[in-house]
Amino acid sequence: MILIYDTETTGLPRDWNAPITDGDNWPRLVQLAWQLHDERGKLLSRGNHIVRPDGFTIPFNSTKIHGITTERAQEEGQPLDEVIASFMADAGKAKYVMGHNIGFDVNVVGAELVRLNQEPSALTEMAVIDSKDEGTEYCAIPGGRGGKFKWPTLTELHQKLFGEGFGDAHDAAYDVAATARCFFEMVRLRVIERPEFESPETVVYEAPKLEAANFDAPPTEEQGASDGGKVDTAAAEALAEVPFTHLHVHSQFSVLQAVSPVGELVSAAKDMGMPALAVTDHGNMMAAFQFVRACNKEGIKPIVGAELNVCRNMYDKSVKDDGYPTVFLAKNKNGYHNLAKLASKAYTEGFYYVPRIDRDLVAEFKEDLVVLTGGLFGEVPSLTLNVGEAKAEEAFLFWKGLMGDDFYAELNRHGLEEEAVVNKVLQGFAAKHGVKLVASNNSYYTRKDQSEAHDILLCVKDARNVSQPKRYVGKRGREFRFGFPNDSFYLKSPKEMRELFSDIPEAITNIAALVDQCEGYVLERDVLLPAFDIPAEFVHEEDAQDGGKRGENAYLRHITYQGAAKRYGDITPEVKERLDFELETIERTGYPGYFLIVQDFTTAAREMGVSVGPGRGSAAGSAVAYCVGITNVDPIKYDLLFERFLNPDRVSLPDIDIDFDDEGRGKVIDYVIDKYGANQVAQIITYGTMAAKSSIRDTARVMELPLGDADRLAKLVPDISLKKMFSLDDKALKEKVRSEGFAMVEQLKAISTQPTLEGQTLQTARVLEGSVRNTGIHACGVIITPDDITN
Repeated sequence: MILIYDTETTGLPRDWNAPITDGDNWPRLVQLAWQLHDERGKLLSRGNHIVRPDGFTIPFNSTKIHGITTERAQEEGQPLDEVIASFMADAGKAKYVMGHNIGFDVNVVGAELVRLNQEPSALTEMAVIDSKDEGTEYCAIPGGRGGKFKWPTLTELHQKLFGEGFGDAHDAAYDVAATARCFFEMVRLRVIERPEFESPETVVYEAPKLEAANFDAPPTEEQGASDGGKVDTAAAEALAEVPFTHLHVHSQFSVLQAVSPVGELVSAAKDMGMPALAVTDHGNMMAAFQFVRACNKEGIKPIVGAELNVCRNMYDKSVKDDGYPTVFLAKNKNGYHNLAKLASKAYTEGFYYVPRIDRDLVAEFKEDLVVLTGGLFGEVPSLTLNVGEAKAEEAFLFWKGLMGDDFYAELNRHGLEEEAVVNKVLQGFAAKHGVKLVASNNSYYTRKDQSEAHDILLCVKDARNVSQPKRYVGKRGREFRFGFPNDSFYLKSPKEMRELFSDIPEAITNIAALVDQCEGYVLERDVLLPAFDIPAEFVHEEDAQDGGKRGENAYLRHITYQGAAKRYGDITPEVKERLDFELETIERTGYPGYFLIVQDFTTAAREMGVSVGPGRGSAAGSAVAYCVGITNVDPIKYDLLFERFLNPDRVSLPDIDIDFDDEGRGKVIDYVIDKYGANQVAQIITYGTMAAKSSIRDTARVMELPLGDADRLAKLVPDISLKKMFSLDDKALKEKVRSEGFAMVEQLKAISTQPTLEGQTLQTARVLEGSVRNTGIHACGVIITPDDITN
């Protein structure tokens, strides 16, 4: 006999490989349906039961899939032990258990057996037939891992076998019926072969009469109602003088996830009269320096933040756990440094598919930080939608306990029914546990009209076509790509936000108090040079007390004249005058350590057999650099000017360009790391951005513009940005490009005004130009710091 069954549950497991004894990992059973058949397809027994929840709730996103609410399950459901007893009675009669992706269903029921203190092996050790596996070669859907075929969905398998799909998927009873029909048809066609099926041509599936399905059609994101639909005009007017600040904002440094340049965001905030602005990029603080400088220039308060992935254990890389994106804001410079620690360790210690931190690390560096619950993918909202309110409240209380008054419940209203559910829960938690609410508009682009460009950017990131159906929350699989559901994720004006949250005025007023706690600061600072170990006879005790460089200057003078004796033999008055002038200038500008550090690793490079360039750029004008062995060009002989390198009247950090051979460069970096420590040396980042031509090609690809047309458009672009091309007048353009280039610009402008795919491609490429496409390691730049680089 064959027992064919299917389950509906509260969600999916966190770890698919976890044992069934891990009750927190495996979801709860909501509906269990089965059919017991003999080898010829005759129906012997069947069951279809909703389980009455005991100690759990059915989360919103699960209800969207199978249509069973907690309330309905409480009213119609049967006790778990009775449902399991009935099911196991039929399981005991069968030789095989069968289903589509049956391993999941076996584990779900097995976990429930464990919860009931019953032995699960009677089920888990039964022979299994899985139509997902049996149908893979038969359906032959390309695109699987390693060049193999993909597993078919039940709908795809049904379509292949019968030339039609089936209705009421995600009602366990209907799924079982479809699975059983597929199974016996595959037996008849000899796709599935077992000794028990001696005469497969005689197999006939006996289908039961099914009850009404759980629902007629699942609601879509776009159809869903949201809260905040009506504006309370009087309340909005009462908030008119209350300042508003956006606290959850993404810039182009949320790589391939956000459209807004930092400068554009800051200018928009300034134009809208905001007193402050936060930037909270995904997983990094790359925008921080540029953002703080732009805000200070415009006279608004910068709030540096980041949306970091908080997982269960950042050091556990045995299972994929991206964690929950959590919004952190720095209240001051100390908070900025703590946030930098978190962001750095997310990459250097926690990276596994994505940069990650965990709760323990947050506890270590929480000082002067603010935590928001975040958007729908944040921990509390996600648990609310996918696991249940009990687990969501546990997480809420954890963050409240850890952060105290620096923990806020973030409310978003982008018109999604999921947000309505989450906001209601968050308001309840906040009132119950004394946590303040703040209104937010999780923004990924600056203006509403940039939403299509943002959608295309997401397609570039995921290598999908924009024509493919998209889904924001819930399982996407092969059918859907990731995409935002509407055009509401922009930097809304204070007036729009006040109206949107007019029914929850405290969510607006609380923001001003939070912003007042944040301090303005600058990130520019004087150059910090690492200490260079000089021989004991040159050490000055006063240097340790006042930070002076007497010892470094003395040692630099010593090795300079040592080198001069080797370079020149007899030191003439001309050479002495030149060296003394340079050494005095170096002492006055405060950079003796720079020369000592560079001469040290260039000397070490030569000793290791690494080729070192003779001198490139203005540094070749320094006789001191020549004498200590940094360069091999005599500036006195060739009458080169030291002032082009280090001008005593215009103090700036000297720039010594050093060339090493390709193979030896790594040896030099290793030497520097060994000398100063791995925590004090780093190569610097470089950003790959979408230039004019690449933005056209990327946009064209996901918009499915033919390759030839895309290539033709890209080749029409002269050596000028699209931004300048479309903003400069004809006179200015003619000065920028040659005559033939101007003709191409005119052609591109004409194409961009047309209601064609080419025109849309150009208009979108204009918005995406300059977007950060990737990051890498700079070919040349290395940083050496006085102490731990994360300080």
